Amino acid sequence: MASGMASEGSDEGTVRVDTWIWSVRLTKTRSQAAAACRAGHVRVGGERVKPAHALRAGDQVRVFHAGRERIVVVSKIVRKRVGPPVATTCYVDNSPPPPPKEFVAPVAVRERGAGRPTKRDRREMERLQGGGGGQP
Repeated sequence: MASGMASEGSDEGTVRVDTWIWSVRLTKTRSQAAAACRAGHVRVGGERVKPAHALRAGDQVRVFHAGRERIVVVSKIVRKRVGPPVATTCYVDNSPPPPPKEFVAPVAVRERGAGRPTKRDRREMERLQGGGGGQP
């Protein structure tokens, strides 16, 4: 029994990197976190890591997920998924600001009850939206 406790105490301050990324809500699922690790999108201390890499407090984690790079420093080790307010206390976010949203062209609005658009109306809407398919 005592030897079991000793081995538990030795890795008290570590957790799998995929579990931690999921626990602090940087990814939606643990399988997404593990897939990101396997694809090389997760770096700890500048080096690519596997999903089972041991993470400690003070480590810098870079995660490229959903088209954005997140740079966080681990401040608290958690093994279970926590709520968003608690999750933000588990790391220091040094990420660059998210890229600005792309300008979206206004969608043609038809009056309610106007019926189905004619071929001419459809081509005009496609031209306004920048879609191809129309005649020159």
